[in-house]
Amino acid sequence: MVLWLALIVFIVLFVVVFVIGLLSYRWRAGGDESAEDEMSEWGLGGRRFGTVITWFLVGGDLYTAYTLIAVPGLVFGMGAIGMFALPYTVIVYPLVLLVMPKLWQIAHNRGMVTPADYVKERFDSRFLALLIAITGFAATMPYIALQMYGIEIVVAMMGVPVTTSLIIAFAIVAVFTFVSGLRAPALIAFVKDVAIYITVLVAVVYIPIKLGGFGEIFAQVPQGKQVLAPPQYAGFATLALGSALALFLYPHAITAIFGSSSQRVIRRNAALLPAYTFLLGLVALLGYMAIAAGTQPMAYGPDGVVPQLFVDQFANPVVGFAFAAIAIGAVVPASVMAIAASNLFTRNFYQEFIRQDVSSTEEATVSRIGSAIVLGGALIFVLSAPSYAITLQLLGGVWILQTLPAVFLGLYVRWLDRWAIVVGWLVGMVWGTYGMVQEGYAQGGLDNVQLFGSPMTLYVGFYALAANLLIVFAGSALARLFTSQEQASYGMLTEEEYKEPEHA
Repeated sequence: MVLWLALIVFIVLFVVVFVIGLLSYRWRAGGDESAEDEMSEWGLGGRRFGTVITWFLVGGDLYTAYTLIAVPGLVFGMGAIGMFALPYTVIVYPLVLLVMPKLWQIAHNRGMVTPADYVKERFDSRFLALLIAITGFAATMPYIALQMYGIEIVVAMMGVPVTTSLIIAFAIVAVFTFVSGLRAPALIAFVKDVAIYITVLVAVVYIPIKLGGFGEIFAQVPQGKQVLAPPQYAGFATLALGSALALFLYPHAITAIFGSSSQRVIRRNAALLPAYTFLLGLVALLGYMAIAAGTQPMAYGPDGVVPQLFVDQFANPVVGFAFAAIAIGAVVPASVMAIAASNLFTRNFYQEFIRQDVSSTEEATVSRIGSAIVLGGALIFVLSAPSYAITLQLLGGVWILQTLPAVFLGLYVRWLDRWAIVVGWLVGMVWGTYGMVQEGYAQGGLDNVQLFGSPMTLYVGFYALAANLLIVFAGSALARLFTSQEQASYGMLTEEEYKEPEHA
């Protein structure tokens, strides 16, 4: 049955988003001089985003449609373990404050667009940069597919043809991304966040009133889903810490940060972004509300529980607004992810290995075309194998963690050796992939291991990163014994590269 009133509201809001995205190409654009760096203009919005714009963009980029569906779905299905998303978003912002201002300053000074650009100069290695770019691309593609999957769920709930709807949604995102670049999701993020805040606040006020209050809600939730069991403690802690370390290694998160206008903007956002953690806590509670309401998702398993809860509890126009908020919550990160993935291809493969004398205009053109191809690939992927996309996204988190030594530690540890990083990356990738295949998929990224003779459940990405770091530090220490300090640090970046200009 088609929910016509919900569908009309959904379509109207989506049209508004399309118009905003299409017209944003001139918003805060540079003058004639911007043509000299068209890649930066398209891919990073000219690096002109201030505190407010960056806050909306980064928040819109990181808190995706799948987050809004999967977190409460995990709480609904597995209970308190799903609350790991709250401490990890608390942990991550001090890391942003520590790392991102330095990384932004180097990128700004040297005209870098991707994290692999930084790795190439820091370690004087096109090969290592290519590995980082491939890892980022591989981790991002299923993440984009999951945004399409989020749209698929709400579209299916309204009773309209999924394939046709997803193709239209893909076309909308592809067109405004091609035309406007990072400016489009930056502007649309305003609409996305307002719509999601309204939806969540209405839900967490209205549904508890309807169900008799939060006391009654928690009375209906089994005790085993309200608290962690002792065997879950290590898994919960390592999943939260590992996820925090991984979040800003994703190319789309770094792309959003690189669009900022100064280090000061990034530091302010590290202080302001925890406001989204409050929202995420409210979103997670929807999983418990669904248990108390007796919600039974008709399709998509736990992933469909929040949309089904809205259908059961609200009138159709409100359902349409909520579903549009979820879909727009997919549009913003999908656009940024497509830009980040295509930038990796253009900067770290096309420019490095195909056309080294490429102009900025040609770079931007290739990246524009690449963004459409990336979105098309994600669309085909989710239409053919959506559950496999979820599996690969779990693996993508493990993979992206293995880039931490090259991208983050290189900012602080001057003597890291590039070949030690390559070997550490390889070991982390192989062991992490093996751990996910063995048990991690079935347990949401957790694996049962023996640690000092005791059985423990740990996040796969966490122990793979630990092995990676052990090899990186031991290998770098050995390399330092046989090379000079200058050779060990490659002499690529001086201390001045890390400092913000006094006039900034």
